[in-house]
Parts: sequence; structure tokens; C-alpha cells
Amino acid sequence: MELEVRHLRALCAIADTGSLHKAARRLGVSQPSLTTQLRRIETFLGAPLFARERTGCRPTPLGRAVLSRARPLVGEMTALVAEAQAAAAREGGPVLRIGSTASRALAGWLRLLRGRFPGTDLSLHMDVSANALLSMAAAGQLDVAFVHEVEGCPLRMPDGLDVRVLVDREPQFVSMAGDHPAAAAAEVDLADLAHDRWMVDPTVDGEWDGLRRVLAAAGINPPVLHCDYHTAASLIAVGEAVAPCQPTSVPRDDMAIRPLRGDPLAVRLLLCSRPGARELFDAAYADLAAAYREAALRAAAYRQWLLRQGSPLLRPADPTPVPAA
Repeated sequence: MELEVRHLRALCAIADTGSLHKAARRLGVSQPSLTTQLRRIETFLGAPLFARERTGCRPTPLGRAVLSRARPLVGEMTALVAEAQAAAAREGGPVLRIGSTASRALAGWLRLLRGRFPGTDLSLHMDVSANALLSMAAAGQLDVAFVHEVEGCPLRMPDGLDVRVLVDREPQFVSMAGDHPAAAAAEVDLADLAHDRWMVDPTVDGEWDGLRRVLAAAGINPPVLHCDYHTAASLIAVGEAVAPCQPTSVPRDDMAIRPLRGDPLAVRLLLCSRPGARELFDAAYADLAAAYREAALRAAAYRQWLLRQGSPLLRPADPTPVPAA
């Protein structure tokens, strides 16, 4: 066996996420496959690179030494690939590389961008990890990255990124079965859900930490199920779980979307880019703002919440970019 760049990239992902599960999600491989790969690397080097603990994976002294050499190599290779792809894109026609975490505004944003940039190939990279998308933007692999930052859980913002705030504080609502007793009210108190099983995806940066903080502040300790939100939808619909959700989520016949009283759980929505593409960044921001407003007003529960707040989103969209603090 010889160490390859993909092995070094795997080690960096494990160190960055602190978890084999999260690293596997970031790399697009299964956790057993990544675990096997790590064992082979450690066998080849002759000693463990990570200490497996209950809270995750922590680099050993040897692991830290290997990572100190691996990170620059991975960074150089990432930059080389990005530059080569950019050069190829210039030869094959203009390309706009977009990264995004999940958002109901995404479809409308892409539609507006296609209308604004006819003949441009729009590539989309989706990831549950905002930090992974920010790293890709900083490395030149993405032109823009649309991410959310859970309140109280700051993202690792790479140096040199241009960052603008789309929504400074977006409240997170809760999804529950349509016949859940709490769904009869326009707003839901956390105490009304104290005995429900809560579902959260721990691979979404800050999601579990943010929810745990909010539940603890409310003095409740409900059972928690860790799984992805696509799987959770079927459980929520039959009353097996409740889950935080984006306020732009649209209810179904078997699922209700309600705001939480006091808006204890929130995120900040950010659009990020490498500096030097001001015109492109301004255009992407303006179209994203318009698409988000469209998605917000389409969701009845969010629209009512915005009315109660007197939100500026109810006025015609203002595409003026707001720099991040």
C-alpha cells in the first residue's frame, strides 16, 4: 500500500469533522468503507492516527504530525484541480459553480440565474455541511456558496471569503403529524413537545448542538432520534417524531408546520464567495434574495409569522447586499 491524496483527504475530513460518520458523509462514502480505509492507513504507518472516543475521533500525537504535513498537500492538490477545472470551463464556455445547503429557495434561485446568464452552465453541489461548502469556496472549487449558520454555533469561516447576510435571523419552525394535539394552535410551545421524540440530523453543522442548547434552556430533555431529514418525514407524518424545519417548508395533508413560541431556534443565512467577482456576486445575491422572498411568501405559516413581525420581506425585494458582521 502507498499513501495517496485520497487517503490524506480522508484523514483531514476525519480530523475536521471529529467523526467517522460525518467525514463519510462529507466524502460521499459509507462509514464502514471509511473505517476500513483508516485501519489500512494506520496499519501501513504502524500506529493509530486517531483515538476513538465516545464523543468522536481525536488525533493522536502521530495523527497530528501526519495531518500537519497532509493538509498543505491536500490544499495544493485541491487548488491544482480547481485551476484546471476553471481553465477547462473557460475553454468549454462559461460555468457558474454553486454550492448550497438544503433550501426551499434553491429552485427559484437557479431559475432566476439561468434567465440572467443564458448560455452559462450552472453546476450545483449540495452538502449538509456548511463548513465543507465554505472550504470549497475558499479553495476556488465554488463561485458562490449559500449556507446557514445555526445560532450559537458559528461556522469556521475561511480567510479571504466575501460574506453577505441574506437573512440575519431566520426562525426555525417545527414539523409534526397533522393530527398532533399541538397542531391545533397557531404557535407551539416547546413544553407542549416535551414528551415527543425529537429528530435531528447530527451531520448538519451545528444542528444538534443548537437544538440541544434550546431544549436545555427550556428545561426539557425529550428522547432524540438521530437520522437524516428525508427518512424522518415518514416518521413525523405518523406521529413517531417531531423535528425542527425551515419556515419555508410547505405542510402536507399528514404533516403540520408551526412556529415555536418565542422563536428560540434560529439560523443566519449567508451567501459567500471568493473576492474578485463583485458583479457576479451582486447578481447572485439579488436573485437569491428574490427567490427566498418568493419561497417565504408561498409558505402560509411563515407568511403569517412575517405579517406578525412586520417583516421587510413583505415589501418588494431589496437586492442591496448586506455585508456580514
